[in-house]
Amino acid sequence: MNIKRFNSGSEFENRIGYSRAVDDGRYVFVSGTTGYDYQSMQIESCVKAQTIQCFKNIELALKAVEVNLIDVLRVRYILADADDFEACWPIMRQYLGQAKPAATLIIADLMNDEIKIEIEVMATSKANNN
Repeated sequence: MNIKRFNSGSEFENRIGYSRAVDDGRYVFVSGTTGYDYQSMQIESCVKAQTIQCFKNIELALKAVEVNLIDVLRVRYILADADDFEACWPIMRQYLGQAKPAATLIIADLMNDEIKIEIEVMATSKANNN
């Protein structure tokens, strides 16, 4: 099995020791992804802006292993505050409305108080589509 790994350059990946995405030839697993701009390690305070950045980060990881958001089969939304969820629906629909993946919402404490949302996805691999 030819496993592909993608690292975004996030300091979290390097410090903790994980990949942003792993493609095992059947599926692509994208780690829980926050709203940080991983190049500058800056994060907006607004949950909507963080949600958009999460999807930009996820899209970059998927493209690195040659798949797209339309290939997403499963998504997990992890929010620090349940009251923020509905405000994010239009953004979630914008990015995953065509794929319509299976979805789960989890409310949990996140790594620090500035992180309002984390999103994890699983997609079908390009190798699996051949």
